[in-house]
Amino acid sequence: MADTKAKTTKKAVEVPALDDLRAKLATEQTDLLEARRSHAAGELVNPRVITKTRKEIARLSTAIRAAELAQEKESK
Repeated sequence: MADTKAKTTKKAVEVPALDDLRAKLATEQTDLLEARRSHAAGELVNPRVITKTRKEIARLSTAIRAAELAQEKESK
C-alpha cells in the first residue's frame, strides 16, 4: 500500500507592507545587475549568487502581487 500525503504549501501569515516589498525588490534588482557585471568581468567569486538573487526577485514579485490582490479584495 502506498502511503499518500497531501502536499502542503507555504502560506504567509503576515504580508509585509507594499512599500517595504517594493523597496526590497529594487535593492535585489540592483544587486542582480551588479552581480551580472561582476560575473562578466570575471570578478564574481560565487556565481550562484545570480541564481539566488533571481529567485528572490521572483518571490518578491509574487508577494507584491498577492498583496495588491488582497488590497483590491478588501476595498470591494
